[in-house]
Amino acid sequence: MHLDIPVGDFAGYIFDLDGTLIDSMPIHYVAWDAAMRQAGLAEPLSEDLFYSLGGVPTRRVAELIGQHYGLKVDVEQVFHAKETFFVEKLAAVKVIEPVAAVARRVALTRPVAIASGGPRDVVVRSLEVSGLKPLFPVVVSADDVVHGKPSPDMFLLAAQLMGVSPERCLVFEDAEPGMRAAEAAGMAWVRVESRRC
Repeated sequence: MHLDIPVGDFAGYIFDLDGTLIDSMPIHYVAWDAAMRQAGLAEPLSEDLFYSLGGVPTRRVAELIGQHYGLKVDVEQVFHAKETFFVEKLAAVKVIEPVAAVARRVALTRPVAIASGGPRDVVVRSLEVSGLKPLFPVVVSADDVVHGKPSPDMFLLAAQLMGVSPERCLVFEDAEPGMRAAEAAGMAWVRVESRRC
């Protein structure tokens, strides 16, 4: 995997989690497909639709998928079903080593943070299972902000918690909503190529 890291004197580094540090997107897809079928979806969930929503908070994803298919869904029910399916499969998730290696290296001299669209308990569990939790003292989840990606709120909060000005942060992201959020926050970003099912 090639990471096109810009040259610059960055004071803080922010990493998305799913699809960026851990190869969890295929498992998220399977969990979403199962949860949406339980909610009445009569066909396989579109992978293109799923991947276009990377980084968007889970409840909002449930709304958007429901709208796309014309389904009236109980967002809370779909949210809990999806997260339950995902956590059941979490042990199979692998670390994306080229990105984790960057995080380990920069963490020796600079603050690092996670900014993930997942709910806090699932984000923390994912970090624990992958062995990455000790690396990230700052964790921002969808539960910590009113507006998730593509709003800049998560990244701005992560910068604030690290004590670093936004323009001196570098963001690692695999999904368009996250890249748009980084730009809206005034931060440089690195694209991590997303892995599909």
